[in-house]
Amino acid sequence: MGLQNSSDKITTEQGQSSGAERPLTENDIIIIDPDTLELDLNHGRIGKLQNLEPLTQVERLFLRWNLITKIENLSTLTTLKELELYDNQITKIEGLDALVNLEILDMSFNRIREIEGLDNLLKLEKLFMPSNKISKIKNLSHLQNLTLLELGDNKIREIENLDALVSLKSLFLGKNKITEIKNLDSLVNLTCLSLQSNRLTKIENLDKLTELNELYISENAITKIENFNTQTKLETLDLAQNLISIIENTKALESLQEFWLNDNKVSDWNTVNNLSVHKHLATVYLEHNPVAEDPMYRRKLMLIAPSLKQIDATLCRQE
Repeated sequence: MGLQNSSDKITTEQGQSSGAERPLTENDIIIIDPDTLELDLNHGRIGKLQNLEPLTQVERLFLRWNLITKIENLSTLTTLKELELYDNQITKIEGLDALVNLEILDMSFNRIREIEGLDNLLKLEKLFMPSNKISKIKNLSHLQNLTLLELGDNKIREIENLDALVSLKSLFLGKNKITEIKNLDSLVNLTCLSLQSNRLTKIENLDKLTELNELYISENAITKIENFNTQTKLETLDLAQNLISIIENTKALESLQEFWLNDNKVSDWNTVNNLSVHKHLATVYLEHNPVAEDPMYRRKLMLIAPSLKQIDATLCRQE
């Protein structure tokens, strides 16, 4: 049960005591310390949320890896700041209206089809909902304090309805069915954008994202490096597993430190020479490109970018 002290006991509904090592069932949620600030009920085989009313001060409730099918009986937990329902069997977002102080909500790995039921969570800062069955981004505009949104591994086809989330710093939309980078202009505070494993063919519409520090767009069908005109703060660029044959249009990326272009089609060393303008470049991945078959591959890269500390998965030996 992950109790705070090893001397704590679990009291069952039958009023018996047992050691905390026994797996919990849905009939075993009995509160031992009503003044606890954090309660860990991970891996408990819990099937129903109940008997939580005594928790008058709890701020963090962890219910990962259980058998919960419905969000219910949480209306008394108004002090909650963090709620984890990761990897359960939940199909609908509901029963959260009273959690007005919630700052972190994790509903990853469930069976949720729609983003809904978040109307009262105005203090929410981080929302995790990857690996569900969501097809549309919606009902988030009121979450003005949201800084992180994770919607990876869903069925989303379009980036939309994010204009009001101006505080957003991290947006994760990897492993969806997105075909176009768009509708991000208002997210001017975004520092991390992840769009890997989608259906993108073009890098575009990033001009307003001048605060970007990390951009992940690997495993798409991108053929050209382009439209990096305002990303002067970008430190990590992941373009691995695309269809790129020329290294170009990266001069504006004056802060670039990590450049991942493995598993592409770069065959011309003259284009690799364009990396010489990046004086802070520390890591380059170019394996599984034609240029990586050159016997002098590592040596040539070091001559092009003397600042390199790592080439592919191997650290550079300083000579």
